[in-house]
Amino acid sequence: MGNVGISIKRFLGNKNTVTILGVIIGIGVLVVGYNWRVRQAVEPQSIPYAKVEIKGNTLITKDQVGTIKVSRSMVDQTPGLVTSTSQVIGKYVSYDTKIPEGGFFYSSTLMAAEQRPNYISENIEKCHTLYSLPVDIHSTYGNAIMPDDYIDLYLTTNRNGKVVVAKLIESIRVRDVRDYNGKSVFSSQSSGEQPAELIFSVPNDMYLLLTRADNITNYNIKIYPVPRNKEYTENAGATQVTSQEIIDFINANSDLSFSTSTSTIDRACLNNGN
Repeated sequence: MGNVGISIKRFLGNKNTVTILGVIIGIGVLVVGYNWRVRQAVEPQSIPYAKVEIKGNTLITKDQVGTIKVSRSMVDQTPGLVTSTSQVIGKYVSYDTKIPEGGFFYSSTLMAAEQRPNYISENIEKCHTLYSLPVDIHSTYGNAIMPDDYIDLYLTTNRNGKVVVAKLIESIRVRDVRDYNGKSVFSSQSSGEQPAELIFSVPNDMYLLLTRADNITNYNIKIYPVPRNKEYTENAGATQVTSQEIIDFINANSDLSFSTSTSTIDRACLNNGN
């Protein structure tokens, strides 16, 4: 055994032997790595495709999606290609495109429900109307007001040469914050634009009040948002106008005249206390 050990030591101690072994190991690593990369490139991978044509602004359902196997190299060389059905089903096709029958899905052609332009208008509560308040980066406190926050709306006006400040509406929920292109500031579709409007859904009578306030020209009316803390949102109270005096002032000084007609829908809302 001793002679065998000495022979092995001599064999491994030979520089030429070490060099040859190193070359053999290196070639082996290259061959194994090359074969692995080849298998990865040609190994089929399942990706989703459209079994039927899916038009823009359409919800993608399970029965509209199939799977097909393609080479992994094709997947790697196709930017934005969606590779999982879970990333497709339940999404909407972008409103400005369509997915042809047999076509693949790309991240740029898909959007979540809340990213759709008409998402907010489809989910307005009964007896409510959408109201848009113009804002900028300063009036939103450096973009600190976010969707689903509950905030207050304040009003300033000039009366008898003095500036009057009053809370107009308290505990009003922000439905969305949008930029000048009409896109949600906090969505992935936004390109970092500054806020231009806050969207609220308010009871019909409150919408009329806000619209009348927007059309007062003699008193330099300004309506602006005031954010509150996290507890205010988590324990949101009823959305309401805080002062009858404010209501009377707006109604008495608005340039908009009152309508004496009431629609069937408005009468139903009034009868239900909304």
